[in-house]
Amino acid sequence: MALIADLHIHSRYSRATSPDMNIPGIAKWAKIKGINVMGTGDFTHPEWLKELKSTLQPVGPGTFEHEGIKFILTAEVSNIFYRQGECFKVHNIILAPDFAAVEKIIKQISGYGKLASDGRPILGLDPEKLVEMVLAASADCMVIPAHAWTPHFGVFGSASGFDSLKECFGAQTENIYAIETGLSSDPTMNWRLSILDRISLISNSDAHSLRKLGREANVFDFPDSEHIYMDITTAIKTKDLAKFLYTIEFFPEEGKYHYDGHRLCAYRAHPQETIAQNLLCPTCKKPVTVGVLHRVEKLADRALNIKPAQSVPFKHLIPLEEIIAEALDVGRNSQKVQKEYLKLINYFGNEFSILMNISIDEISNHTSEKITAGINKMRKGEVDINPGFDGEFGTINLFKRS
Repeated sequence: MALIADLHIHSRYSRATSPDMNIPGIAKWAKIKGINVMGTGDFTHPEWLKELKSTLQPVGPGTFEHEGIKFILTAEVSNIFYRQGECFKVHNIILAPDFAAVEKIIKQISGYGKLASDGRPILGLDPEKLVEMVLAASADCMVIPAHAWTPHFGVFGSASGFDSLKECFGAQTENIYAIETGLSSDPTMNWRLSILDRISLISNSDAHSLRKLGREANVFDFPDSEHIYMDITTAIKTKDLAKFLYTIEFFPEEGKYHYDGHRLCAYRAHPQETIAQNLLCPTCKKPVTVGVLHRVEKLADRALNIKPAQSVPFKHLIPLEEIIAEALDVGRNSQKVQKEYLKLINYFGNEFSILMNISIDEISNHTSEKITAGINKMRKGEVDINPGFDGEFGTINLFKRS
């Protein structure tokens, strides 16, 4: 049985997160999206931890459930630390097998930041030490660098990152089995770095609102499993292609940091252009934010389209609401879009089935020709995208406008 898992989200206790991000709401929208396994997010926050303990029912080792949706315990922390006088900022995801391990982790890290201040706490803690502490809580825990290429908080980010996992995690590098690629990169971009061949590339939504759940995700095959936590972490650690089937990806150009640019001046550019401009905005002459494509090009030691051995496949998707909105030429949050979206969900069951599995002919029987064409174009990769830059999402065009 294929299970779709979104392992990195946030609760309402995180900064800039919807108040609707509670367990009942997450479970409801996981069903709408077609997600089987959710990460809880934010288990380091004391109030959220209380809710997790009171709301989730244990159904197997490391696995919990609410209203038919499985959950595993996850959190994200912000490591802001100094080495030789230089400040680095790296976000990391933590996976834990049970509440006992969570309590031990909290005890270990609580002296390095105020855990109650934010669902994603800021820790004055070196990532190498973080991994050591987390694994001391339980050998079954995992630490995974979050949105690895994001300029400001990714392990490879242009603003405060590193050129290798070894530089960041030191002696604990061998215990890093995966990175999260983030919205602005996809596996083909990461395959250009041979230093990443040994690890898994995972994808998650990093959702701060219910409708963003599953915008990226991971697909596993665990028939009738009662050990979902261990099955998922083992599949990630071993890159078992019989179990880790594929990841669900944004088109990376749509991500907020794909191209270089300067948002205040509405300047976006390919790395070749910004290099020629000495990384300065041509309008205001201030430094541009160096994007993910640029950073990948800098660290790559392979040409594009070379697939390493034992690489997990992937699929590019566009959220269904975006396809409907463009087809109807209205805003994503408009009543027309919501009405059509819910009509399709009610008939076909969930969003991922519509985007990936239901035949185009069947879809065409229940929605407009243009929406059907948009889904078909997405499946074929026939998209035109104005790339995102400096915190601005890219814009997708599925239909040529006159």
